[in-house]
Formats: sequence, C-alpha cells, structure tokens
Amino acid sequence: MAHGDITHIDIPVTDMRRASDFYGTLFGWSIAEMPGFEGYPMWQAPNGISGGGLAPRSEGFTQPRSYVEVDSIDDTIAAATQAGATVALDKSPITDTSSWAVIVDPDGNHIGLYEGTT
Repeated sequence: MAHGDITHIDIPVTDMRRASDFYGTLFGWSIAEMPGFEGYPMWQAPNGISGGGLAPRSEGFTQPRSYVEVDSIDDTIAAATQAGATVALDKSPITDTSSWAVIVDPDGNHIGLYEGTT
C-alpha cells in the first residue's frame, strides 16, 4: 500500500461471535483470529484487498475507524496538530515493524494512522 491509502477499518462490536456471524453472512467476509491477535478477529473482503478488524467497543470507540497508511506517524501527527488536529491515541507498536496512532480532525472525526509493513 502507498502513503495515503486506507489500509484497515476497525468496527467496534460488543459480541464478537454475533458480529462475525453477521458480517460473514451478510458480506461474505472471511473472519478469523490471527496468532498473536487473539480476541481481535480480522475480516477480509471477498476482493482479497479490503480488510480490518472487529474490535471491542469502548467509551472512546463507538464508530468504525479507518486507518490511513503514512510514511511516518510522528511526522503526520506533527503536521496534523499544526493543522488543528488533536491526538486521541499516541503512537504505539503493533508488531516489531508496524505502529498505529489515532488523531482527531478539526471536525471531531477519529482517523487511525498506520506505519509499517502490511
């Protein structure tokens, strides 16, 4: 994926089994937990490109969140805050080669940032 591409979409859910059955049946998504990511089933669309995760719903995570691939989370956060955004979640590692963060744009939309290998 290239800089600026949407690489992942998380959907907040309260019941993982129910959500897996719902989305798998409705859209034909393949949904499975990956080793090292237990409790966070990942979905893959039939096109083999689109995908994301079913994540536990929480107070600060009530709407689907798209993740945009960036070359540098640090640089993107600096540019975003200069342009009026705030940081909802600081940069955190996902794996040894990838990280994520969440910014809030001036309209209050939460946008995930992804840096690393997909």
